[in-house]
Amino acid sequence: MTDFDERLRREYTERRLPSVTAAVVSPDALIWAGAVGTRDGRDGAIVDRSTRYRIGSVTKTLVAVAVLRAREGGLLDLSTRVRQLLPDAAHASFADVTVAQLLTHTSGLQAETNGPWWERSPGGDWVALRDAGLRLVHPPGTRFHYSNVGFAILGRVLEQLHGRSWFDVVRDDVLEPIGAADAMSLRPDASAAAPLAVHPHEDLLHAEPEFDAGAMAPAGQVWSSIDGLARWAQFALSDGSGLVSAATMDLMRVPLAVDDRLGAGWDSAQGLGWRVWHDGGRRFVGHGGSMPGFLATLKVEPARGVGVVVLTNTTHGLGDLTDDLLRLAEDVVPAPPATDREPSTPVRRLLGDWYWGPAHFVVESHADGFLLRPAEGAGRGSRFAPDGDGWRGLDGYYAGEHLSVRSDGALDLASFIFTRQPYDPAHSYPGDLDPAGWH
Repeated sequence: MTDFDERLRREYTERRLPSVTAAVVSPDALIWAGAVGTRDGRDGAIVDRSTRYRIGSVTKTLVAVAVLRAREGGLLDLSTRVRQLLPDAAHASFADVTVAQLLTHTSGLQAETNGPWWERSPGGDWVALRDAGLRLVHPPGTRFHYSNVGFAILGRVLEQLHGRSWFDVVRDDVLEPIGAADAMSLRPDASAAAPLAVHPHEDLLHAEPEFDAGAMAPAGQVWSSIDGLARWAQFALSDGSGLVSAATMDLMRVPLAVDDRLGAGWDSAQGLGWRVWHDGGRRFVGHGGSMPGFLATLKVEPARGVGVVVLTNTTHGLGDLTDDLLRLAEDVVPAPPATDREPSTPVRRLLGDWYWGPAHFVVESHADGFLLRPAEGAGRGSRFAPDGDGWRGLDGYYAGEHLSVRSDGALDLASFIFTRQPYDPAHSYPGDLDPAGWH
C-alpha cells in the first residue's frame, strides 16, 4: 500500500465517509488514483475509478473555459454586457452586468435563487429564472460575492451563442478535445454513487435528493468519474491544451477578486472562473464543489506541475485529504529544475545593474526572457518576454506594459527611463536633469 492509499483509507475511516476516490496528476500523467467504500455507504457495490460523483461547482470551470473559448472566437468580450448577449433579459436587474463580472463573482447578483432551494428541488427553465425577480445585492464590480445564479446566466449565454444546450457546448468543445467526454455527464449513470449525508455523531446515513437543476445546472450539475476529473486537472496544469491560448490560460489564473472574509487573511481569490489560493509564495488553482450528497475538490500547482482531485458522496465531512495528498506528491514529483539556458544575445546586453533615477535595479536572465527587479527589498518588478521590437511585461507592476531600448541605450518602460548610472547626464530624461548634476 502506498502512502497515497494509506492516506485515502484513513480519510475514509476517520471521517466515516460512504466512499471516497482521489487522484494525483502531473501535466502528462496520472501518477496515482485510488477508491475506497461503496456506492450506498453500506454493503452495496464497491466504488472504483469509473464510479461517477456530482462535481458541484467544479462545473463552473468547464463553463468558464467554454466562455473564454467564445471570447477567443470573437463572439463576446469580457466587457460585453448581458443585454448584448441576451436581448430577452434587456430589462432584467442584471442586464448591464459584464461577462467578466459574472466569471469573477463580482456581478453583485444574489448568491442563490429566490426559492425553493435550487440544489434540492427540480429546476425550471431559463424564462422562469429570468423572470424570478433576481436582484443585485451589491453594485456590480465592487466586491466578490459568490453567485450561483451568475453562472446560470453564463450557461444561457453559451446556448444563445452556439444554438445548442450549454452542456452540449461543454461536452463537444471542451471535454471531447481533451479526452474527458466519456467520463463526464449531465445526469448520473448506472455507476453513480448515491447522494448521502453522514450523521455528525452516529453511524447513520441520510439519503439526499437529486434533481435536474434546469436553468441552474451550469452552476453545479455535472457528474464525473475520478479519471474524468483527473483529466480536467491536467488541463488546469497546462498552457491551454489546445482549448484556449496560453495567454488566455494565464489570464484565467490571475486572482482578480479577493475573497475578503472577516478575521481571515487574504489567501484566496477568484479568477475568470477558477479559484486561486496562495500559501506563502506558492500559488494553487482549482475549484471546490458541494451539492447535497457530494463534495468535490480540484487543486493544482501549475509552477510545480502537480495536482489533486477528490470526490466523495457525502454532504459534509471531508477533511484535509486534498492538501495532504499534495504534500505527499512533493516526494514523487520533483520541483522543476532551475533553468540554466544560455540567455539570448539581446538579453545578455541587458543583464546587470540599471537605475531609475537613484533607485537601483537588476536585470537577470529568465526562461521567458529576463527579470527586472529592485536590487534590494520589495518594489516594482516584472518578468519580460520578447514582443515585436521590444519586450512585454508578463506579471507584477509592469504586466502588459512595453519596454524598449532607446537609441541612446536607455530603457523606456511605460514612460520610466532606466540607465546604467543614476541620473546619467549622457541620457535625456523627462523634465530634464538639474544642470548642477550630483553635488
